[in-house]
Amino acid sequence: MTGALPDAVIFDFDGTIFDSETPIYQAYAAALAELGLDLTVAGFASMVGHAEDESHRALCRAVGAEVDRDDLEERYARQDRSWRDTLPALPGVEALLGELTAAGVPLGIASSSPESWVETHLVRLGLREHFAVIASRDQVEGRGKPDPASYRYATQHLGADPARTIAIEDSNPGITAAVAAGLTVVVIPSEITQHTDLRAAHHTVATMEHLDLEALTALLP
Repeated sequence: MTGALPDAVIFDFDGTIFDSETPIYQAYAAALAELGLDLTVAGFASMVGHAEDESHRALCRAVGAEVDRDDLEERYARQDRSWRDTLPALPGVEALLGELTAAGVPLGIASSSPESWVETHLVRLGLREHFAVIASRDQVEGRGKPDPASYRYATQHLGADPARTIAIEDSNPGITAAVAAGLTVVVIPSEITQHTDLRAAHHTVATMEHLDLEALTALLP
């Protein structure tokens, strides 16, 4: 291998570590159907990666109607999403995390989700030990992507130079946040986010199975 190793690799969580986006989509689609509204996959994709307020605004635009947020959330909460708790890590995740950890590359999570959500699923998946820092919305005063706060928090707490740090993302807001924080961005389009514009990423791969330490190191300037 040529070149210095990355200072750090920071991962998005939802849709990147495991496919939480599909059960969320199906639950919102069912809740909106009760209101006579149709939420398509492409419409839901416009919501993904944003903080809560912007996500709801995107939802309203997607269905072409103003939706009462509290009523929708009550309907959403009644949907059966228990099967999400049996979903495995996405292909290539465990292998890449294992290789990076063995090489001593510091790892972090940057997510717009609550810390409790990220922690719960990392523990369930047996992956928590790989991450030295979790930068959720709880660590950055509720600011979600595309605000770069979570990526800045993660790089600072890992002691990493953003120019030597790689972000692995799946959404346009996540790409925007990571680029604004000065990171090199690899995007892995999910079944949901493939319907959105991801061209601002520096590199695109189909799955995490296409990434290893050598490949990531080669992406850095």
